[in-house]
Amino acid sequence: MILNHIWGLYAHPKEEWQVIEKRHESLLYSLIHICTIALIPSICGYFAAAHIGWTIGVGDPIKLSNTNAIVMAVIFYFTLVVGVAALAYLIHWMARTFDSSPDFTQSLELAAYTATPLLMVGIVALYPVLWFVVLACVCAMAYSVYLLYSGVPIMMNIPEEEGFIYASSVVTCGLVLLVGLLAAMIILFGVGLGPEVLHIFN
Repeated sequence: MILNHIWGLYAHPKEEWQVIEKRHESLLYSLIHICTIALIPSICGYFAAAHIGWTIGVGDPIKLSNTNAIVMAVIFYFTLVVGVAALAYLIHWMARTFDSSPDFTQSLELAAYTATPLLMVGIVALYPVLWFVVLACVCAMAYSVYLLYSGVPIMMNIPEEEGFIYASSVVTCGLVLLVGLLAAMIILFGVGLGPEVLHIFN
């Protein structure tokens, strides 16, 4: 069943990582998991931008046209999927440094389930107040980092001491990847591919 590890990752993460490691699900399974979960922030972001309006600081909510909101949601969706896949590649590439030899499916599983809280928190976009969304995302990121630290030793089959260093390296590379993706989006907006504001409401 798709998404059947989500509850375990929140209720008993270490035990759930053991279950994930023993099952060694297929590459397709992990891809479907990523593609399904990435729909949450994309759809909620679209609905917030096109139908509710974002509140940024003091001022009236801002909405986008339906077309712009759809385009932004599609770009955001594929950016999320590619970002998780890139994180999996980094995990796989760095494994050799720590005398671990996972296949790419294991690396993708680790990336997919680690990123799950960050993707699922996208539902808070249905209450599109900037400070609230940022606070929720920070909490989700903290839990994703915790999942990474608890999952690396189990999924990569290495001692916990090495797993801590491995996970720290992945977090560092992941932050660089995140900054790179944000920079790419800013560049796209700068050359005129950004959305246009439709209305400002009272």
